[in-house]
Amino acid sequence: MKKHILSYKQRKYGNNVENIKSKLRKGNMKKFRAGFIQFDVKLGMTDENLHTVMKYLDDLEKQDVKLVVLPEMWSCGFDNANLTLHAKRTPEILDILSETASKKDMIITGSIPEISGKSIYNTLYVTDRDGSIAGSYRKVHLFSLTSENKYFTPGDKSIICQTSLGSLGLMICYDLRFPEISRTLTLKGANLIIIPAQWPNVRISRWDILSQARAIENQVYIIGANRCGKENTTQFNGHSIIVDPSGKVLQWAENGNACALWAEIDMDELEQVRTYMPSLEERVPRAYD
Repeated sequence: MKKHILSYKQRKYGNNVENIKSKLRKGNMKKFRAGFIQFDVKLGMTDENLHTVMKYLDDLEKQDVKLVVLPEMWSCGFDNANLTLHAKRTPEILDILSETASKKDMIITGSIPEISGKSIYNTLYVTDRDGSIAGSYRKVHLFSLTSENKYFTPGDKSIICQTSLGSLGLMICYDLRFPEISRTLTLKGANLIIIPAQWPNVRISRWDILSQARAIENQVYIIGANRCGKENTTQFNGHSIIVDPSGKVLQWAENGNACALWAEIDMDELEQVRTYMPSLEERVPRAYD
């Protein structure tokens, strides 16, 4: 690994001054390209999944995409019997993403297993364009229908991540069904919310509707990266999506195939939407108790 790329522990615990300086040098961008990678996450096959991601990152780099969202548990899937082994590889994976993000000048995000003490979390990491970990979020709402709550420990707070492209709100899959978390992220300053997911085809219409609803009600950009393919008897048809603050769908991978797509994010457009329809300013919190 190149010397200028920090190790996982250095990026997590130290060198904060250098990270901040790097972000200031690159600065926030009001207009940039953001995308998602939709693919068939192979259960327990980290190296194969990583190879697939790297191939699509190369494609997106050629399109000058600056922010990429990967699916939920993209490195290994919900290989619940071997989560501890997969989580122990997370520092290695983050180092690879760090070098890749810095080399390609892009933010790379997605959720992978995190081990802390005796607990395992479904954690969304944000690797910034300078190779630093800009932030991480532990999934708060665990999906009991598939026993996720039996294998993972829930997070306990919402997270806003300050990056070289601005403020990102972080959510994961099932979180989308809870309007409180996206509203909290918006009120904390998020202009764009990213949502890695493994949302099955049997309920995919809810994913489509809720992604647009969260964008409209909060006047934010939404980028949802869902997987495709089949795992055991469960079919995943993708429908990864990018929605603008007015609710317009900018990109939608509805055909169920593996792909890497992008759309232009324009923060001036976001400001225009909020000025024209000032619903956030016209909230009446005292009436909501």
